[in-house]
Amino acid sequence: MSARSIYEQFDRDAWRALAAKTPMPLTEADLRSLAALGDPIDLEEADAVYRPLSALLRYRVLHSRALAQDQQDFFGRPQKRKIPFIIGVAGSVAVGKSTTSRILQNLLSRWPETSRVALVTTDGFLYPNAELERRGLVARKGFPESYNRRALLNFVTQVKAGVPEVKAPVYSHVTYDVVPDKYVTVASPDILILEGINVLQPAWFYRGHQDLPNLEKLLDQDDGRSGLYDHKSLAVSDFFDFSIYVDAKTRDIEQWFVERFLSLKESAFRNPDSYFQVYAGISDSVARQIALDIWTSINLPNLEQQIRPTRGRATLILRKDAHHRLENVYLRKI
Repeated sequence: MSARSIYEQFDRDAWRALAAKTPMPLTEADLRSLAALGDPIDLEEADAVYRPLSALLRYRVLHSRALAQDQQDFFGRPQKRKIPFIIGVAGSVAVGKSTTSRILQNLLSRWPETSRVALVTTDGFLYPNAELERRGLVARKGFPESYNRRALLNFVTQVKAGVPEVKAPVYSHVTYDVVPDKYVTVASPDILILEGINVLQPAWFYRGHQDLPNLEKLLDQDDGRSGLYDHKSLAVSDFFDFSIYVDAKTRDIEQWFVERFLSLKESAFRNPDSYFQVYAGISDSVARQIALDIWTSINLPNLEQQIRPTRGRATLILRKDAHHRLENVYLRKI
């Protein structure tokens, strides 16, 4: 990035040096339970990346609370409850968003000021497969228009408004579908981490996007208001207090996606209930070609057309090298 960039840049050594200011309570056992499949990470890497980031986020939470209190004092109104601090985590499929989110949830929950940290993925807000088929969106699953945007906006606004308990739908990576009548309850968290490939998508994308002529019609079917806002005029990211984009070179992400597919072929795909069970018995060479076909036809276009263009909207960008290790950090200037 140029010298006039809106981001401050930290190379790996400069960012890691900040870790000395922060305790690091993670253990090897923690990492084994937190790291997502295909995203190798060790204590040294977790220390270099997430120890400073957890401290930075703690400062942001405390300053956000102080500002909210100052504003209520200005109006002469008592602050009834703490406003949840919402963190968005975005990036491509297979780039490591889940590991980032899980480690941050673990670390942030160890600070006494932020002990209640909820983690929700946007997968549950995908339209069910039957609805995607009805709308002709099966081949675009994971693209912005495949999500129930109104439901996602309602969820985030209710959390931000301080509703004591808010439910989010659950997605099964075994059946590759939303689980009917199953929900996770978010109960007055100090922090909500919302993870999803398209959480930084701007609202204007949904208004007359030239590549999706039927999208306005689809949104009209969900028209409605909740409270004082029109869901068409807002983006989920409007409610974020901080956002993270996990980044890497396209060819590296492609390789990670293929490697993850091959690993799943030997594990999760063998589950008789798996949507992808048909791939469990194929050879590695055939599986590799199938993975590349899926990447080229779905995930790559989504990355290039929808996900990566939102990178500059993030508060912080974590840039990885080919080995999943931190290369650079870009933090938006205040």
